[in-house]
Amino acid sequence: MELIYTISEIEDVAQKVLANLKTKTILIYGEMGAGKTTLVKALVKALGSEHEANSPTYSIVNEYEGCGETIYHFDLYRIKDLEEAYNFGIEDYLFSDAWVIIEWPDLVTDLITTYDIINITHNNENSRNLTIKHM
Repeated sequence: MELIYTISEIEDVAQKVLANLKTKTILIYGEMGAGKTTLVKALVKALGSEHEANSPTYSIVNEYEGCGETIYHFDLYRIKDLEEAYNFGIEDYLFSDAWVIIEWPDLVTDLITTYDIINITHNNENSRNLTIKHM
């Protein structure tokens, strides 16, 4: 699936993304400022959470509840190696039945067998390109 969108369309994009996922584990790629966290905010809202999602850059993981399901949002940008991820219990999160949304997921991809990849790129100041790939 491929979408071109503007920030004003992000809530519709989140609904389309959720309709096209095959798993509850989402790995999000994109350069700094591409709109990864903005998309996660819209996804968390679309999943029924009443809490506004924010970047877990310093806390590493934020937890939200939506429609009776738990949503874990990770930002692994500051994680230096897989050992550090093991130390905070990444496996417990990955192998739960919860939604798991990970920004900067490179360190943990070998731990996961099935997941969806979202890649976001800038087209211009206002437009983004989003693709979904199933693994």
